[in-house]
Formats: sequence, C-alpha cells, structure tokens
Amino acid sequence: MSSGKLRDLIKNVRACKTAAEERAVVQKESAVIRASIREDEADYRHRNVAKLLYIHLLGYPTSWGQMECLKLISSNSYSDKRIGYLGLMILMDETQEVLTLVTNHMKNDLNNPNQFIGGLALCALGNISSSGIARDLAPDVEKLLSHSNPYLRKKAALAAIRILRKCPDLMENFVPRIRALLNERNHGVLLTGITLMHELCETDPHNIEYFRRLVPTLVRILKNLVMSGYAPEYDVGGITDPFLQVRILRLLRVLGKEDTESSDAMNDILAQVATNTDHARNVGNAILYECVNTIMSIEAEGGLRVLAINVLGRFLQNKDNNIRYVALNTLSKVVTADLEAVQRHRNTIVDCLKDPDVSIRKRALDLIYALVNESNIKILAHELVNFLQTASPEFRSELTAKLCAVTEKYAPNKRWQVDTILRVMSIAGTYVPEETAANLIALVASHSDVQSYAVQKMYVSLQTDFSQNILAQVSAWCIGEFGDMLVSPNNPVPDAEPLKVSEHEVIDILEKIMKFPGSNVVTKQYIISALMKLTTRFTQSLPRLKEIINTHRASIEVEVQQRANEFTKLFNWPNVIPKLFEKIPVTDANSSEPIKTPAVATRQGTSIIDWESESVTPGPAKQTSGQAVATSPAPDLLEQLFGASPTPTPSTAPTTPLVSTGLDLNSLLLGPVATTSSPVIGFTNPPSIAPTPILSTSSTSSNNTNFIGYNKNGLVAQCELIRNPQQPNMFALNVAFSNSTSSVISGFEMKAAVPKQGYIKMQVAPPSGNILPANNGGKVTQAIKLLNSLPGEKPLALKIKLDYQQNGNPVSDISDLSFPNGV
Repeated sequence: MSSGKLRDLIKNVRACKTAAEERAVVQKESAVIRASIREDEADYRHRNVAKLLYIHLLGYPTSWGQMECLKLISSNSYSDKRIGYLGLMILMDETQEVLTLVTNHMKNDLNNPNQFIGGLALCALGNISSSGIARDLAPDVEKLLSHSNPYLRKKAALAAIRILRKCPDLMENFVPRIRALLNERNHGVLLTGITLMHELCETDPHNIEYFRRLVPTLVRILKNLVMSGYAPEYDVGGITDPFLQVRILRLLRVLGKEDTESSDAMNDILAQVATNTDHARNVGNAILYECVNTIMSIEAEGGLRVLAINVLGRFLQNKDNNIRYVALNTLSKVVTADLEAVQRHRNTIVDCLKDPDVSIRKRALDLIYALVNESNIKILAHELVNFLQTASPEFRSELTAKLCAVTEKYAPNKRWQVDTILRVMSIAGTYVPEETAANLIALVASHSDVQSYAVQKMYVSLQTDFSQNILAQVSAWCIGEFGDMLVSPNNPVPDAEPLKVSEHEVIDILEKIMKFPGSNVVTKQYIISALMKLTTRFTQSLPRLKEIINTHRASIEVEVQQRANEFTKLFNWPNVIPKLFEKIPVTDANSSEPIKTPAVATRQGTSIIDWESESVTPGPAKQTSGQAVATSPAPDLLEQLFGASPTPTPSTAPTTPLVSTGLDLNSLLLGPVATTSSPVIGFTNPPSIAPTPILSTSSTSSNNTNFIGYNKNGLVAQCELIRNPQQPNMFALNVAFSNSTSSVISGFEMKAAVPKQGYIKMQVAPPSGNILPANNGGKVTQAIKLLNSLPGEKPLALKIKLDYQQNGNPVSDISDLSFPNGV
C-alpha cells in the first residue's frame, strides 16, 4: 500500500479550515504511512520519512516512525541517506536509545569516498551525538581534520566542537591540529577552524596561552580581508567575508585580554578595521561593533579606545533604533574605561531621551546617570528636569529616582540642591522617593546656613502650587521648624530678594493645604504638627493657632484627630511646650552624607506623637544610617502630663529618639486601632498565622540571646535580644535581615505590632537601608526597644509585616517573630 506525494499532503493540510479537519487529514495520512511501514515498502520509505518530518513540524507525534530513518541511513543511495540523516536530526535527540544503533553506520559513512555522504554523517554527529557516540567517533573526526578535501575539513571542525562539549577530556587530541587549519585558503575552513579555537579557549582557559602565539597569523588573515579588493565569492554588502572578520575579532578579544604583548600586536589592525569599514550598511556596523568590543576588552592604547568610543558615537546618530540601542548599551559598559571620551558625546546621549522608543530612553537614562559628575551636574540635571516635564508616566518613577540621587550626590552647593529637589517635587509629585524628602529635611536641619533660604523657597513654592503632597509635607516640616526665620526681617538671605511675610499669611497657606481636597492624611499630619510647632515661634498668633488645632479634634481622620487632641492636652502645661517643640539641634554641617532624622519618618498607622523625637533638646548629636541619635537629657513627659507634678523634671540619662513604627492593622484584618497616647499599636484577635520555628538559639551571656526569628523565601532575620540588667523587663532587640536568594530585594520595609492588651510597649528605630543584596551580600538592620510590663506572666510577642520587591514583583508577608521560650 503506497501513499501519495509530500506535496499532496501539504496541499491537503493547507486546505483545512479548522483544527479538526487538519487532525483528520494527519490521522488518515499517518494510518497510510503505518500500513506502508508494515508492508516494508522500501521504494516509498524516503517519501514516508519526508511526510513524517512534515507531520512532526505540525506538532503531531511521530516517534513510531523513527526506525525508518535508520533503514534509510543503511541504504547505499545518497538520496535515501540524505532523508534518513535529516529525519535522524529532527525526529530524535541525544537521549534516544535508538540512536546507539546508528553509530556503526555513521562510522562507515565518515570513511565513505563520497564527500557528500561523509558530510551528512559529520553534520548529524555535530547536531545530535551523545557523549558515547562522540567518544567512539572522535578518532575518525580527528583524521578528517587533515583530509585533503576542504569540504570535509570544514564539516569535521564543526563536529569537533560538539565532541569537545560532550567530552572535554578529548581536547588535547584536537589542539595540535588547529595551526594547520589557519593556513587554509578556503574561507569556510578558516571560519570553522577559528570557531573551534574559540571553543577550545572557552572550554579550558589554559589553551589561551597556547593560542596567543597564533595572534600574528590571525592579524595577517584579518588584514588581508580588510585590505583585499572585491571578491565576488565572499562579498556581502561590499565587504569581504564579514562572518570571518567577526569571528577573528571575537577570538582576538579573548587572546588579547590582560596580555600587553598580544594586544600590541593587534592594535594596528584594529585601528584599520575601525577606520576603513563602511558604516553605511548593517554588515559594516556588525564588524564595527565587534571591533569596538575587542578594543575595549584588550590592553589597547588610549587613542584606540577613543577611536572605539567615537565609533559608538556615530552609531548614536544612526536612524536605526537597533543600532542606537546597541551603542547606548555598549557605552554603558565601557563608560568606566574612558569617561572623558564618552563625555564628548553627552549631547547626543541626552537627545536620546526624546526618542519615542522607551527602550532607547531607558538606556540613555542609565548612561546619563553614569556620566554625571561634579563638573557637569548642573547641565545634566537641567536637561533631566526639562525632560521630566514631558516624560510618560511609566518612565517618571525611574527618572525621578535617579535625578534625585545624582542631585544629592554631586550637588555643587546646598542652595542649588534645595532648588533642584524642590523643582523635581513640584513636577514629579508622588513619583519622588520617600528617602529624598527625608534627605532634604535632614539637609536643611543640619545646615544652619541654608535654613532661612530653604524655608523661603518652600513658602514661595507653596504659594505657586500646593497640590503635590510630598512638596507640601517637606515645606510644612520646614515652616514648622523655621517659621520664625520666614517672618523675621532679621534673617535676610544673601543674594536674594527680601521676602516680606506675616505670621497670618503663613498660617493662611497652611490652613489652605489642610482644607485642600487633594491633601492626604500624611500631609495633614505634617500640617497639624507644624501648626503646633509654630505656637512656640508665632507668639502673636497663638490664639489663632490654638483655635485651628482645637477645630481638628473632631477630624474624620483618626490620625489627625489624635494629634489635635494630644496637642490640645499639652496646652494645659505651657511650661512644657517650649522645651517639647524646641528647634532640632544643628548637627555636623560638614558631614558628607545627609542625616536622616527619625522625626521625619512619620507614616500612616504610626502613633502620632513620637515623644522622644519631638522633644529633642539642643545639644551635639550625630547620626549615621540605621543608628539612633544620642541627645541631651529630655524631660520625662509622661510624668509631666499624667503625674502629680506639672513641673518638668530633667532626666539624668540620655534618651534615644526612636520612631514608633506599627502595622496598618486594617490591612492585617486585626480590627480597629485603639486611640492611646502611648506609642503602641495593639491587636486583639491575631490572625491564624503559623509562627516560624526557631532554627537556632544560643545564649551568649546571661543578658544576651541570639536566635533566628524569621526564615522564609530566602529572607532570614538574625535577632539579638539584650536584657537590661538594671530593668529586667526592658529589652533591646537588634534584627539583621539577610537575603540568601540570587535576586536583589529592593524597597524592603518592616512594620511591627504588639498585642493590644497593652502589656508590651515598643519603640522602633529607622532601618539601616531598604536594599538587600543577593547571596547574603549585605544586611539591613533594625533596632527595637521592648518593655514587658508583665514579666513572668506573659512572654514577649511581636508580629511583623515585611514588604519588598523581588524580580519586579511586590511581596508581602505577615508572621510572628519567633522569640525563644522564657523571655
């Protein structure tokens, strides 16, 4: 029983209008092929295998016809062998046990006097050979590398690559034969020989030293290709054999890396390639791209590196977006090698920010970020701010973050930094990172020479537009702290027009922001706190300030309502208020890093009055990232407010201002937050979350206990619990988070909550950062103070909520911190 021709099957399949019709045609044809195989119709075997190949490409199973390929390979006919080997490579892979049956046939075909049959065997060997077949046939391939026929030598070199990948221990048999391949006149043999050399270098770097002696030969071949005239058999787009040129350049890149002698030998030819190659066509650009990569990888001369970067500069002016993307991507990699040379193309790079292709814009932004330094920060920041005004929403977040980062890092002076950040805030609004606002507040707080200027600029910005919440928050904080400088005529700003502002005008604009529908709860918290601070700065407007604060005691926002009630309560102790809301002390003005003050880290879900951070008294202090600020003694405010004596009594022990940080319990479904003047957040019905078991617990001393409190998804919290010897119910908890995964964790944030019964009080210091490098490359630390009012009766309990991003995906997890038993 014979079947029809292959073209008839293709015609019938293409005529099908539905998938069901196609399946019916394939099933019918498969039945015919099976019948032909059963009847052993040798005359139609090649036709049946050809149909099986087509059916396999359509996605239907064809494993039942694999033996037909072996029968065709054993045939003496070249046409049968051609279809058989083709079916072998497509219908099978190296894991098929049937493949072992073809080893003898392949060995015989490798020694066949017909070069095309030998080529078929070499092609199949290079595509699907297993380690066993490769080891068995390696001697035959080795002999063919020295065959007189260049066609077989070319095929043998490609097959040798497959053998080396499967059996690297056979490498020493092929290395000595490479030199002979480089003396070939046939470009096909040269191309495959150089490819084999490159594979040997990648498989074993020790071969690089051996092949470096062949650098002059490679340079000679490349020079002949560059300087030769028109060769029609190898011409592609007017360039002689660009494929061979690219392969030589890639091999020279490997041989010249970290070797001065080899690099000197190839400097001249690389300069000729970069200068003489036509860049009007893509084929020339491909060679130039490889040439640039080679120059930047070897020990090249300075002038040659400049030439390579200039080639990339020409790429940036190309109309093809693919070439421009390649240029930006390559410049980003080599910018550290020669910054000055890349700076010459700065204007062209900046123009790429206006490209409609988002990938071009992102690469240009990354490159500009790498180009910024102290000498060009003003120019590039101006360009980035202008681009920010027209940037698409999905692009603004990354642009704003990088603009703020370079502004803070390379600002020529503090005034320029304030002006630039305020302008970014007015344009980008919610896209401004939280740490930028905190850094700006810390900058103003720690530099007395910029405070008057900053508060005036912020006031003017609010007069123009107060719809941006982040700008309103920073301005409100500064006006609350330095409002007296704003209205005082004795605080003129040098080189600036005098600003005449009255106390009522300042209060008016704060009240407008408070009533503005677009103001969020956090902004209103900043405003109400600023109004309370101004009661110690604006003595003439004290009645009005009290009235405004009293009005918000009935605010629908719980946080604002709580602040207003607590502030109103403070008016009963007028002697306390001046010390409580005294100006924040000026820290080290020469510090190279902005100081993040805990007082600005106010968040929704946090108890509003952070007593220690709001009541800092003047005195020297210095804070580093993730550490508490040591301040001078502060009054025991809780005793003054709720004790018998209304007179403040200074404490002899220094206080550590810590921000009370808690969970947003609504998001945790833990019920409403109880209103309390204590910076504690509680929960009544904790969710049924299985606590993380303690992996290791070891007591380092009678007061210190080390344990792992959290271990999930590669995120580990190593905890150290320190008991206060004088007050056994007080604990210091130091938590160090590490990331053992292979992906960086960004935006890391921990929130904590204690039981609502109120027997535990908590204070949380700001974290040391928000990025956890991969593979335990760094840590984020968090310090927590705990007070257990029922020691011995109830143990320490703490629930944490972790929020972070990994591989672009947001992750959130809630868990109990696993304290050891008995604490």
